[in-house]
Amino acid sequence: MLFTLLQTDIAAEAAEAIDAVEAAPVAQEMSYSLIDMAVKGGWLMLVLLALSIVAIYLFGKKWWMIRRAGQIDKNFMNDIRDYIHEGKIKSAQTLCTKYDSPVARMIETGIARIGRPLGDIQTAVENIGNVEVARLEKGLPYLATIAGGAPMIGFLGTVTGMVRAFFNMANAGSNVDISLLSGGIYEAMITTVGGLIVGILAYFGYNFLTSKVSNVVFKMESATINFMDLLNEPSE
Repeated sequence: MLFTLLQTDIAAEAAEAIDAVEAAPVAQEMSYSLIDMAVKGGWLMLVLLALSIVAIYLFGKKWWMIRRAGQIDKNFMNDIRDYIHEGKIKSAQTLCTKYDSPVARMIETGIARIGRPLGDIQTAVENIGNVEVARLEKGLPYLATIAGGAPMIGFLGTVTGMVRAFFNMANAGSNVDISLLSGGIYEAMITTVGGLIVGILAYFGYNFLTSKVSNVVFKMESATINFMDLLNEPSE
């Protein structure tokens, strides 16, 4: 009889334990994709998305333009020297028109002014060079602005998200739940991450393009010096 009662008590306790486990709330594992995280960031994520598209467009466009500007035949100046020494000015100008590059346009401008004082020729060549450099650098300030502005926009989203989280806590009164604060902070930090990603990519892209422009400018200055030396050489 006693053994039967013990078995009954043990079975009852086991049943209660099972019911308690089943009734206990199961913690829901949080897993979000990148799209879900972007949506959680709010409308400022749309601004960051637009800035990222603009940054990618500017980088691709300027990279292609600068790459083409730096491409010039290594025998270009030697051919120009031979034509000028032989008195084939038209042939030298025709050779320049075959290349779509700042160096070729600068040399073409100088050739068209052969016969004038060397100071006038150098000034004309340098003016064309300044125009070409300005054309290459056009659009880079926008990329620099995105590099500096995107993290600030992300930080703005974080601040507004924190304000919204604390506002919800204040409205909750005595029914404050820690998830109310943690969820708001989580959503607020997404904009900071997005802003930093866009800003870092734009920053590296800007510096990369700036270095490429510097390389093209160096080639332009070298070509200008070689051309002016060429005009000072005695014809054979």
